[in-house]
Amino acid sequence: MNIRPILAALRRHRTVTFLVALEIALACAVLCNACFLIAGRIRTMHMVSGIDEKSLAFISLNGYDASRAGELNARVVAGLSSIPGVKTVGIISNLPFAGPSNEGVTTDPSGLRYEYMVSMYAGDAASLRALGLHLVAGRAPSSDDYQPIDTYYPDDSLVLISRSLADHLWPGSDAIGKELWSGKFHYRVVGVVEHLSAGWPEMQAAAGRDWSLFIPVLPGSKLSGTYVVQADPAELPRVFRDVVAAMPKIAPDAVLDHNGSGMVSDLRDRYFDGDRAMIKILLGVILALMLVTALGIVGLASFWVQQRRKQIGIRRAIGATRGDILRYFHTENFLIVTIGIVMGIVLAYALNLIMMRVYEVTLLPLAYLGIGALVLWLLGQLAVLGPALRAAAVPPVVATRSV
Repeated sequence: MNIRPILAALRRHRTVTFLVALEIALACAVLCNACFLIAGRIRTMHMVSGIDEKSLAFISLNGYDASRAGELNARVVAGLSSIPGVKTVGIISNLPFAGPSNEGVTTDPSGLRYEYMVSMYAGDAASLRALGLHLVAGRAPSSDDYQPIDTYYPDDSLVLISRSLADHLWPGSDAIGKELWSGKFHYRVVGVVEHLSAGWPEMQAAAGRDWSLFIPVLPGSKLSGTYVVQADPAELPRVFRDVVAAMPKIAPDAVLDHNGSGMVSDLRDRYFDGDRAMIKILLGVILALMLVTALGIVGLASFWVQQRRKQIGIRRAIGATRGDILRYFHTENFLIVTIGIVMGIVLAYALNLIMMRVYEVTLLPLAYLGIGALVLWLLGQLAVLGPALRAAAVPPVVATRSV
């Protein structure tokens, strides 16, 4: 089809064409970035924590006398271990999705650079067994590696480290035996695990959501009140209910933190409630924007069909087929949408750069621009189909007698 007459018609209606193209450009920019954000949220929601989530529950107590923390630990471990179905009870500082546990670390012995934020997990041997971490290099801590805590962590300890953190700190080299520091605390890597996610992953940059350490410790007054319970996945809901019911008898001097306790699968769901809400909002924005864009295309096409009835009738009278009329309107709409998409690509990247600066998102991949363009081209062709069919159905005699 010769598009020169179409381009001439669009030049005669520059303002209307520009406004519709601008609407499509805005839709393209928002669509690409919203889909990018949704995909990022979905990836985060499905991130691998590295622990055996289906078998684990987390118990958090507060309100107890810190001077009797050792006695509390002994009572809780003994009491929970006696509940039918409980396999292991360990004392641990935190679990993924249960709360923040971030500290700055450095590979600089002088401590002048602290460019890495990682999650710290301190736990006893029972908690490490319960977590079910997958060791990919080195070894697990031996019984001699578990040390008492003076303040927050042992001053000098061997640690397990997640593979992504090891690759980031020492790219291309073996992490076993490497050293890092956090304030006065000195760590030496003894083993590398496949995954161990941050306590609150979204407090970390996207690349650092699996940057974690496990520090083997001997619990006492500095590590108490937080426990991991392991059970068979099929029995875990019942076991957790029994644990909650038994806590007032096991630890009458402590208060169960119901918000901070739960099965790890529930803690994950609770943690990502905000992400699910954001996804729903973004989907609503996308649907509303697509609807408005489609209505704008339909309105413009309907207006032009009404304005061109005489022209359509003349073309039909001199031999143009229904298909010719359909192709004319579809081609015209395709050109408008394409102009809008070109403008939209520029706006999409501009919006992405703003979000990179404000919200620390990553650069928008080109694939999202292709998906956005394809969606808008399809939307444009579907939206113009109704008016184009009405134009093709105009009888030549009626059209030539109008006006």
